Amino acid sequence: MKRLAPLAAALLLALGSAQAKAAHVLVVLSDADHLDLRDGEVYPTGFYLNELMQPVRALRDAGHEVTFATPQGRAPTVDRSSIDKAYFGNEAAALKAHEDLLAQLKLTSSAQSPVLSLARVEQIGYGAFDAVYIPGGHAPMQDLLASPALGRLLGDFHAHGKPTALVCHGPIALLSTLPDNATFLRQMERDNRAARPPQWIYAGYRVTVISNDEEEQAKGLLNGGTMKFYPQTALQQAGVQYRSNTQPWQSNVVIDRELITGQNPASALDVAKVLLERLD
Repeated sequence: MKRLAPLAAALLLALGSAQAKAAHVLVVLSDADHLDLRDGEVYPTGFYLNELMQPVRALRDAGHEVTFATPQGRAPTVDRSSIDKAYFGNEAAALKAHEDLLAQLKLTSSAQSPVLSLARVEQIGYGAFDAVYIPGGHAPMQDLLASPALGRLLGDFHAHGKPTALVCHGPIALLSTLPDNATFLRQMERDNRAARPPQWIYAGYRVTVISNDEEEQAKGLLNGGTMKFYPQTALQQAGVQYRSNTQPWQSNVVIDRELITGQNPASALDVAKVLLERLD
């Protein structure tokens, strides 16, 4: 029995060390199940399956805690077009594994979804979270870009230098921190350009987001509709330094201070890797 004591102590020390490294990551999703297009058309959408579940699975596998939130606390919607093995290396088994995890988490269940509202997150306190992750799909273009609650959250994470990771259309959420967000968005919708806001917290940051070229190539998804503006153009108008990949749809991750941005669905796993490195 005495011989087991040093081993037991070592195991307890290792367990304590592992627990100390565990982080709490907040994943913010859109409440929206559609995107309003020009001319009154509507595109059914939500989050992209791989952009949410690949990083979430990686975070959970690494032992980190994940909490989900939307602006209003509604169950988010998966974009049906993203339930495709093409986003999982053309592996049907990988697609099914991530679908199964989504079902296990009950995120999209209107009755059982564990998502919190951003108001509740604010009550809990931003200090309870070590990082934030925002996946894409077109839904963030509907509400996250204009959410005052998300703007406050991102502003706090910026002030404390906490890892802030966003993928594909997700980086459009950075606009929620603009000093006069409503005016900027009205100008973009009307003129596809806007006056550069003064003293924006992300001005000058190197950032990526789904490119205008990729949006043009994917226009068929909108069934002939037209977006009010593209996220690349909007973020450039706001003052970021845009960084694109050399070939459309190839992974591209850009890191600048606390921001970790990925350009498209292919970038989700690489963003997760960088986020995990930051958390370690």
